Amino acid sequence: MLKTNRNRLRGGVALMAVACLAAPLAACTVSVELPRPERDMSTFLDEMTIPELQRAMDEGEVDAEQLTQGYIDRIEELNPTLHAVLEVNPDALDIARESDERRESDQSRGPLEGIPVLIKGNMDTADQQMTTAGSTALSDSKPEQDAFLVQRLRDAGAIVLGKTNLSEWSNFYSSRQIPGWSAVGGQTGNAYDLERTPCGSSSGAAVAAAAALATVTIGTDTDGSITCPAASASTVGLKPTLGVVSRSGVIPITSAQDSPGPIARTVTDAAITLQVIAGFDDTDAGSIDGGLPQDLDEMLDQNALRGSRIGVWRDGHEGIDDEADDAFDMSVEVLRGMGAEVVEGADVPDIASLVPTDLLPALLTEFKHGLNGYLAATPGAHPQSLTELIAYNQEHAEVELPSPLEQDWLVMADQTEGNLDDPEYLAHRETVTTRAQESVDEVLQKYDLDAIVTISDLPALPLHSDEHPPFQSSTRNTSSAGYPHVTVPTGFTESGLPIGLSFIGTRLSDSSLISFAYAYEQAVDARRAPKL
Repeated sequence: MLKTNRNRLRGGVALMAVACLAAPLAACTVSVELPRPERDMSTFLDEMTIPELQRAMDEGEVDAEQLTQGYIDRIEELNPTLHAVLEVNPDALDIARESDERRESDQSRGPLEGIPVLIKGNMDTADQQMTTAGSTALSDSKPEQDAFLVQRLRDAGAIVLGKTNLSEWSNFYSSRQIPGWSAVGGQTGNAYDLERTPCGSSSGAAVAAAAALATVTIGTDTDGSITCPAASASTVGLKPTLGVVSRSGVIPITSAQDSPGPIARTVTDAAITLQVIAGFDDTDAGSIDGGLPQDLDEMLDQNALRGSRIGVWRDGHEGIDDEADDAFDMSVEVLRGMGAEVVEGADVPDIASLVPTDLLPALLTEFKHGLNGYLAATPGAHPQSLTELIAYNQEHAEVELPSPLEQDWLVMADQTEGNLDDPEYLAHRETVTTRAQESVDEVLQKYDLDAIVTISDLPALPLHSDEHPPFQSSTRNTSSAGYPHVTVPTGFTESGLPIGLSFIGTRLSDSSLISFAYAYEQAVDARRAPKL
């Protein structure tokens, strides 16, 4: 049974009735509010959007403390199987009570007041929680302040419920890394099939959103680390234009591609959360004003696809998986039925075919620079450099390097002699970024398109499979370009594996892509909760 404000209401009515016994009958009127019917807590946890939860809390159907406790109970029940959450914030219930007090005194701070949010385990919090990136090496790390986006969440009233599991070091650890595994959190389980990969590196965030372990979660994306796990979890993943969300206080891979963003069960919740965490940060050299509309309704338009020109990207994806092809064909027909002018042949060439050398050398240089800077600047008894981190992992190989894992990417990064002022590095990064941007923009311009759609990824492969179908990533170009990418649920395979549809566009087309994704979501209503 929900313990709502009705108990306080009933106490107030009783006091009024006692007072009336001593008053003239004509002078005494008691207005009694009948108790509302109880609602299943699962409705609040899984089915209601942020605006619906706000209305429910305003009307006393539930409060932030109950909502937070409900998610904590669900984490305690499901996380031993899913390993999606690294830790629960020990202050979460106290923060929720403070939020309820603010609401009762009409001092709500923003659109996330009282909303429990889980954040990826690579985001700094200046509280009792750890910021480890999944590594035991950072168990004693003590960030001195919240990441910029975490402070934005708190300022908007969110309850930082805890931190989610991830591919250790955001999947930039080993060439043999298993998506969703970290030494701190273990193996994140795909909520729809534990024998399948959850994809990475924001696997815990996506699985937590799918399994209703929080209202919304925050991941980070360097190359598909939001959109791939989100698609595998039948959730909405939103990777914004590079710099729209600050990276300050987020353990880095590369400032040229890292981009935090929301993962949620609905486009509505993802859009609201992006509005909150976006904002210019002068401590992040790549931070920009994203130009997102303040009015949410400008992004949540059911008719947004009507009259739009949407390109269809099939090359590199078609003919690999029949069920994915069928789901994509259905998606294209839905877009056409919603009034979009569908343009076939809008194929984006693989970025690997457009650059003279592999992208890895640039990433190694950027990772070494960024991680060394982060480790040296963060207080605590932990490795202070990449070199010390490698030594730590060797000393704790039983925990940090279980077979077949190795730390070859860390070693390669540490051994690289490049630096961020090296003309050769700068030329290489400029070439990659420019050609990635051109690969998308030229298709948009050639066909006069508002956006391009493609299948987000193949249905999740077996967790320990060595199979690598010749699937062209739908994220490599947008990630290298710093362009936005939104995935939304579009269907399931016969065996129950989720399939996502991706909307991609040019720089700062975030709000348009969100509008298209919202209109599509409202038409197909494809998400199904996992059977847990």
